Amino acid sequence: MPRATVSVRDDKGNKAVYDGVPLQEILERAGAPLGKELRGPKMTLCVVAGGSDGYKVVFAAAEFDPGFTDQVILVVDRRDGQPLNSREGPLRTIVPNDKRHARWVRGVETLTLKNAR
Repeated sequence: MPRATVSVRDDKGNKAVYDGVPLQEILERAGAPLGKELRGPKMTLCVVAGGSDGYKVVFAAAEFDPGFTDQVILVVDRRDGQPLNSREGPLRTIVPNDKRHARWVRGVETLTLKNAR
């Protein structure tokens, strides 16, 4: 899958460079309706990301569609050129433009497409 890199500040304010796969790519390969298919009743679709510690967050499906936003949400496996440590990884969501890191899920185990209706 194509990879992307983003430079952000971590939860302690330190500069970090994360590398991984845009979550949009994962959703497309799973058959999620994006692009022209994401309209009408499908606008209630969401993605629930779950971590190994039981933490879960919700994203609207439109947050992954370039027709709605320029932001790229990543599922990363590398930080500063190295595999994620056991505290962060092995996979983590990174939402570069969020002011708070509450949707940066550590130890991602599940990505579930659901209807919010």
